[in-house]
Amino acid sequence: MEKMMGFQQAAAVLPPRLRQMAMDLPQRVQGSAEEIRLRSGGGAAVLCAGEELPLGGGAVTAQDLSQTLELASRFSVHAVMDQLRRGYLTLAGGHRLGLCGTAVMREGEIYTFRHLSSINIRVARQVKGVARPLLEQLTCDNRLCSTLIFAPPGLGKTTLLRDFIRAVSAGEGTAPMRIGLADERGEVAALWDGAPQLDVGPRTDVIEGCPKAEGMLLLLRSMNPQVLAADEITAPEDISALTQAAGCGAALLATAHGGGREDLTRRALYRELLSAGVFQRLLTIVQKGAQRHYQVEVLK
Repeated sequence: MEKMMGFQQAAAVLPPRLRQMAMDLPQRVQGSAEEIRLRSGGGAAVLCAGEELPLGGGAVTAQDLSQTLELASRFSVHAVMDQLRRGYLTLAGGHRLGLCGTAVMREGEIYTFRHLSSINIRVARQVKGVARPLLEQLTCDNRLCSTLIFAPPGLGKTTLLRDFIRAVSAGEGTAPMRIGLADERGEVAALWDGAPQLDVGPRTDVIEGCPKAEGMLLLLRSMNPQVLAADEITAPEDISALTQAAGCGAALLATAHGGGREDLTRRALYRELLSAGVFQRLLTIVQKGAQRHYQVEVLK
């Protein structure tokens, strides 16, 4: 029921004729839907388990796309253009709207969009409790050790990171700790009107929309976090910010993309990350058949 309600919340920004068709979908489809896709001149569709299922209602029109954007922005597209320039708009409930079309450029950056061609609404799914079985291996004296989560795309790094933040902030399996979250793209907490739409715990402070290195340093200066968290370490300045945070006594919780443990020594950026010695645990996620396996390694 909760999954179905999440789909209905995401579908609420559709134009009335498409919204009603989405609400009329079978419960099993609503409960498993991952995305709602609208393409100008084509049919609307719902993505379930990698397969696009037609929503019906005939061809999607330019008016359907513009009306969806108006509803999603609460009739103030200009007010949310800073988010849209990054390619998405966070909706109530943590759902996300992405769009394509003709970009209008100014000084080398996207200024706005015209002639929309497609919209994709990603349905937010929070998985609570996934971190709990791993916390015992990631704690020292009942407090979270600095941990790097490492895995290829699509294996649930962000989902796992979010649940670690929620659990540690709430004191589930560890002593409760203050967490500062640098959520650059708004994928972890999904702030909407200043409130996290996804549960990141009662002791978590979030900054989003700025480069994560700047966000981490701001949190460190202003919010006195006991844990500093960030998703997708990708740049040397991220490593510099993590090193400064570790020097101030904050535990670290971060993710990084990689195809396997060997990537940490093969890629220069990750070699630097390891040589900085700021992480005490490495948690890798590997896919074996249909199952995901979590491996924890103690770093020296």
